[in-house]
Amino acid sequence: MQLPRSAAVASRLEILDECGSTNTELASRASGADGDGWPDFSVLVTANQTDGRGRLGRVWIAPPGQTLAISVLLRPRLPAGEPLEIDHYGWLSLIAGIAMTNALAPLVPAHSVRLKWPNDVQIDGRKVAGLLAELLPGGRSVVMGAGLNLSIGEADLPTPTATSVGLNDPVASDAELADRALAGYLGELGRLYAEFLRFGADPEASGIGEQLRDLCSTLGSQVRVLLPGGNELLGTAVGIDGSGRLTVKKSSDGGVVAVAAGDVTHLRYE
Repeated sequence: MQLPRSAAVASRLEILDECGSTNTELASRASGADGDGWPDFSVLVTANQTDGRGRLGRVWIAPPGQTLAISVLLRPRLPAGEPLEIDHYGWLSLIAGIAMTNALAPLVPAHSVRLKWPNDVQIDGRKVAGLLAELLPGGRSVVMGAGLNLSIGEADLPTPTATSVGLNDPVASDAELADRALAGYLGELGRLYAEFLRFGADPEASGIGEQLRDLCSTLGSQVRVLLPGGNELLGTAVGIDGSGRLTVKKSSDGGVVAVAAGDVTHLRYE
């Protein structure tokens, strides 16, 4: 697999023929004895991930050669050089979701590409990519993982609510699709990440908050949120707060609850 556009964007790009989990592999390399050789915005990618993980402990299964598993190392520092406070790390996965949404939209111009909170990218309401952030030991670096369905056919999709870029009339050929998608994602991620840090991790001053609200299909939707621990929340998604949490107006009593993590389902009422 050749990725010349992507190599020009990453500070370091390693392409693996096969990998169990790119997140696990990059985390190991970045925190090991040779960790200094993996600077901020290093990237590990494969088209054949055999032991991928999704959010909430799910297994991510992908046919070889038809998807991209992408992991980006982020070592966030503010303009004066001080480390980013851990309270702001929740925005990094949201920034990655914005970046993937922006990157895929030009590849499928006849379709709607939107972000379902917190980090599922959808084409016409069907999931095409998901993101998973994992904190490295020491709490000062993050591996940002992304799984992108490139050219999976309808019969091989993991769920009926999934799709692939290739099923939506992409402007790039299969040979170019991986490099264009990855380079677009890395370019957008790098730009948004730099702006977020330049403005001191302020989501509004950096414009990240506004972009998220513009792209987020969850806002205004009736939702069911399965919370960590198994509790369920029903209501209307009404906003995203300064910490990146989804705010939900409860159907039961009209109270507003901020959700930091959960499995969100968009409900449709006839």
